[in-house]
Amino acid sequence: MIPTTFAYFNSPTEWLIIGGLVILLFGGTKLAQLGKGLGEGIREFKKSVSPDDEANHKTSEIDEDRKDK
Repeated sequence: MIPTTFAYFNSPTEWLIIGGLVILLFGGTKLAQLGKGLGEGIREFKKSVSPDDEANHKTSEIDEDRKDK
């Protein structure tokens, strides 16, 4: 059985060191933008998957407005 990469990082100190290296490499602003984009993508995915009638109604209204133009 092949061990996974995460099995090597057992202590919180090791995770903090890796997190610090990531921040040094990419910078705080890029990581914030990445997190924001990821959150928006997850939110949109949840909206599209949920069987919410109101959300489906709104998208059908937008589609009808586009057809009229």
